Formats: sequence, C-alpha cells, structure tokens
Amino acid sequence: MCGIIGVFNKQDAEKLVRKGMAVIKHRGKDARCVDAVNDTAAIGHLLHAVVGHVKQPILGKGLLISNCEIYNWKELNEREELDAKNDAELLLKLLDKKGVAQIKEVLEQLDGVYAFAYLFRDKLILARDIIGVKPLWFSYREGLAFASEKKALEKMGYIDIQELNPRKIVSYDIKTNNIKFIERDFFKITPTIKKKSSYVLEETKKLLIDAVRKRLPNKKLGILFSGGIDSTTLSFICKMLGKKFTCYTAVVDHPGFREPPDIVYAKRVAEKLGFELKINKIKLSNVEGYLKKVVPLIEDNNVVKVEVALTLYAACELAKKDRCKVILSGLGSEEIFAGYYRHEKSQDINKECISGLLKMYERDLYRDDVVTMANNLELRVPFLDRYLVEHALRIPAKLKLDEKQDKIILRMVAQDLGIPMKFASRKKDAAQYGSNIDKAVKKLSKKRGFGLRSEYLRQFYPSHNLNLAALISGGKDSLFAMYVMLKQNYKVGCVVTIISENPESYMFHTPNVQLVALQARAMQLPYVIEKTKGEKEEELKDLKKALAYAKKKYKIEGVITGALYSSYQRDRIEKIADSLGLKIFSPLWHIDQEYEMRQLITEGFEVIFSSVAAEGLDKSWLGRKMLQKDVDKLVELNKRIGLNVALEGGEAETLVLDCPMFKQKIVIKDAEIIMENKNTGIYKIKDAILW
Repeated sequence: MCGIIGVFNKQDAEKLVRKGMAVIKHRGKDARCVDAVNDTAAIGHLLHAVVGHVKQPILGKGLLISNCEIYNWKELNEREELDAKNDAELLLKLLDKKGVAQIKEVLEQLDGVYAFAYLFRDKLILARDIIGVKPLWFSYREGLAFASEKKALEKMGYIDIQELNPRKIVSYDIKTNNIKFIERDFFKITPTIKKKSSYVLEETKKLLIDAVRKRLPNKKLGILFSGGIDSTTLSFICKMLGKKFTCYTAVVDHPGFREPPDIVYAKRVAEKLGFELKINKIKLSNVEGYLKKVVPLIEDNNVVKVEVALTLYAACELAKKDRCKVILSGLGSEEIFAGYYRHEKSQDINKECISGLLKMYERDLYRDDVVTMANNLELRVPFLDRYLVEHALRIPAKLKLDEKQDKIILRMVAQDLGIPMKFASRKKDAAQYGSNIDKAVKKLSKKRGFGLRSEYLRQFYPSHNLNLAALISGGKDSLFAMYVMLKQNYKVGCVVTIISENPESYMFHTPNVQLVALQARAMQLPYVIEKTKGEKEEELKDLKKALAYAKKKYKIEGVITGALYSSYQRDRIEKIADSLGLKIFSPLWHIDQEYEMRQLITEGFEVIFSSVAAEGLDKSWLGRKMLQKDVDKLVELNKRIGLNVALEGGEAETLVLDCPMFKQKIVIKDAEIIMENKNTGIYKIKDAILW
C-alpha cells in the first residue's frame, strides 16, 4: 500500500502537493518523490514496498503513480512480453501498450486491488479497483486534485472533495479542464449456481485458498484475529500453506469489565489450532488518547466506525511493533456469505449481498485502510478477491443462510479443511463488542457528561462540526452547495433566504422564492426570511441583518453560498460574513458547469425549470423536470451560442422539489406559465404542499 497525490491546473501545484504529502507521510516510508509536471501541475508518491522497490512516478510513454497489488502481474508480464520489474511497472507498460481508449479492457485483465493516476499527453486517468479496497479522493474545483486520503486535500484547502466511486473512471482533459466519467460494470448475481452443494463446497474452498495464497507476502505477516469463523479460517489456511504468521487482537482491560467471550474464544482457538496470538490490553484511562488519534485519522465521528477503528488500530500497534509489513483481515466475508442481520430479513439474499458490496468502500474499506496504513501496514482482504466474490454472489441462498445459521457455506469449508465444528459453527460479536471498546466509549461518554456517544466523539474532530447557515434561494445551486457541505460532516443550523421585491435583483433569485419555507420544512430546519426592496448594494444591508439574526438566534459560525462563477455575489457575501465574524463556504466555486448539472441528477435532486430567458429555451422548458437529455441540450446551446450550461448567467432559474436532504417532497397543486415573448417566461406556482 502506498500514497498517491496530484494537482493539475492550479498555481503553486508543487507546493500544494508537498503540503498534502506531509499529511499522509505514514502511507510510505520506503521512498518519497514529488515531480513537477509543469508550472501548474505536480504529482507525488509515497512508497510502501512489498513487491520490489521501484520508485515512482514511473515514466514510459505515459507517467504513472499507483497504489497497487496486482496478483497476476507476472502472468500478464509474460503474456504481453513487457519486461516489468514489479506490479506497478507492469501496470504502466500495459497502459502504454493498450492506450487510454482501452482503459476498461486493461482493468478487466487485472487481478488485484489498485488506485492509480496515469498521465498520457493531455489526458489524466484516475481509477481504482471495482470494490474500492484502495482509496482515492478527488476535487474538481479550480482544476483537478486527487489524493489517497481526504485529509490531504482538506489540508491543501479543497472543500468539494469526493471519494471516487470504484465503478467510475475519471478521464480529465488537462488542456480544456474538462472531466468525464467512464462507467464500469459491477458483479452479477445471475445465473445462480445450479450444481450440487458438494461442487459449491469444493469450488468455494479452492477459490478461498487461492485468494489467501496469492496475498501471502515474502515479508513478515500478521492476521487480525477474533476467533470467529473468518479470521480462524484465514489463519488455518495460512498454516496449511506453510506460512509463518502472528495473530493480533485487542481488548480494553478494566476491573469493571468482564473479559469478553470473543477474547476467551480467540485464546482457546489459537491454543487448540497452534496459532501464535498477541493481545493488546488497553487500560480504560488510555482509550481517550486513542480516540484523539483515531477519530481524525478516519475523518469520521460515526460511533460504529470509530469503535471498530479503535479496535483495529490497537491490534495493528502490536503488528507494527513486530515489524510486520502486511496484515490480513477477514473483512468482506459478512457481505459475500450473508453474515449480517439485514441478510436475514432480505427477500433476495444475493441481491442484499451485492448491495452491501457496493457500499463497502464508503462504510468499511477507507476506515480500515487509513488505520492500517497509519501503522505502516498493508491491508489485504482475501474475502474480497475478485474471483471469490464472482463465485460467492451466485451461490444459492440456502447455502448461505437458514433459520439457524449464517455463512453456511463458509462454515462447511472450515470443517472440510479440518477446523473443529465447535469453532466453525460459533457466532461472534462485532469487533467493538468483542473488544470491550463499546463499553469503554459508553463509560467515557457518561463520565464526560455527554448524553450520546456521538456527541462525545464529535469533540475529537471539531473541524467537521461548524454550525452553518445555508443561503437558500430555492434553486439547484444553493441546495446542492448545502448538500456538499453536509456530506463533508458540517452541520446546517438554519436556512436564510432574502425575498426581493425587485425581480431584476443583482444578488438574489426571485422566481417562486416563497417556496423556500416549504423546502426548509421538508428538511426540518428553522429558517430566516428577510425582505428587501432589491436596490443595488442597498440589498446587502438586508442580507447582513438576516445573517446577524441567524448568528444570534441559531449560533451559526459560517455561511454556505451556491455561487459558481459570479464574483459579484460571492465577494459581497464574503465581505458581509467577514464583518460578522462568520466563515464563508462556496463549495461549488469554479465547479465545471456540465459536471454540476449531471451530478445533481445522479445524486437524486428533482429539479424543475421555473423561468427561461435565453435563445434556445422556450415555453416547453417551464415546469418540467430536468433530465440528462436537457443537460445535453444545454451543452449544445453552450457550444452554439455560449449559453451558460449551469444557467448562472440568468438564462433560466430552477426550483428543487426533492433531494436527499428532504424528508418530504414538494408537490405542485396549481401553477401557470406566463410568457413575455418566445424565449422569456416564468412558471408561476400558485399552490404547493409537502407530501
């Protein structure tokens, strides 16, 4: 596992890359390199060497920085006659040979996990493995920036930061500053395997052993161990394959806590099966110290994520002390073999399995990656092996789950390998319960006077807890900006709206602005509405009055604006906010217009056009829901007549009827279209309700 980082089309790119690398320096201590591509572009790499010691960036026809484990690199190297020295160099030479146009085909050949940036002439490709074991974040704002960890981009000053969906490939044109996404297919659950259970057993066993074998390094190995079916099976296979290893786990050791059953069982299993086991026994008085490290590390104060991360971190400390280079985890078994409670309630178990796999990169994988990397360990997850997953998703549901047992097929494999039934059939607690971490956090929360653990944990990552006011007009940009900030873990304490009597206001959106009150109610947020006559510059005083009231009433610390390119609006709001001691956030600033419009639809925003005032737009646009084909038309008009694709120039106005933040949807009961001429008109809403 390594660290990659890059900045394109921004001044001081090399300086920014160095700043970001300092944040994620733990990702690679074997070599560090920064390369200035040109005056406004730079990339960096941190090497954690496991397969060879080839420094990056690697230069061929193109340029590559990668964080990869390609398990079939030797086979590909021989077949393609590439003469590569390790998996990263193989990836570069394969991309050079096949070309950017065949990027999907190249990725299909890879058996492994990866995140990489490949630069060929003016084209930059960003991609990661299909499940998302290797992390990659990016920001498409004032050029393009990317990094292995979100915190690096935050330190570099970026706000609109996204984790790259593993099912998408970024193709960025450096010369035009345009970005597009190439879609990738995910695993399928059909056709279900129709053969006998004996075949399923043998095939599952074979694929699992292969998944472990290919992940065994020539370096010192550790295994995250709980005594449950997943880690026990992995350990047993490693021993069977003749690999020396040590098992690691952690527990909070406190007189008021009994030794959890998982620890008792882990010791029993290790002794019986001949595994070396080391336990990190943490004192309750030290748990808060761990939280101060772990919560900022995983960039999340979600209770479950934090407690699992702390357990993992403590176990990894021992592996780091033993100078392990690689650590195996049983992560993924619950998803592919139906080990969660939600699988029990599902009408289609394999469909539920694939649903869980789709979410793993956000829910589990990033957390586990940054925790292990912080301890200079490369995490490897055999249960998420490509071929094992493809097979497991087609296993009949009856071989995964019944009224008595979960993960049936895995337990059958374990027994067939020689693991005693009492170990193979045992259910275990989740990591945070099996380590007493859950009890420890509850006890500390109560001791510190917090009613909820989430409130207690929030203090360890305060940068995500500013209370903000969202300047909402009712249109797409202001609500999308708010949505971006919420995804960044900021709190929105209230909505602020200015209703102008002047339909030609320089600052404020006017069509159907009265519906902001419904939008605020749909989000269950308080709202501040201030009226203004809409006189140029004078209307700013009314905005200041509204923000001052929100600061006093709702204790806001900053303001979110949906400005895209209008310096007129942003500069004035920034000046007012600064005078009130409020921070300003414009997460959409300089976002690509087409990208924003398409992203709105992708993220589930239901947007209608509420006014038009430009050539190419007519009555037919008013009141209709914005679809991808409408964005296509706007892009075409941009090329033909220069129309602003995001409509920020006043070519049209929009209204959001529904979005992920709404608890209820706005339903229009009565409206009329009023046209001034062929290309100018409004969709005037007379009556609307929440539904």
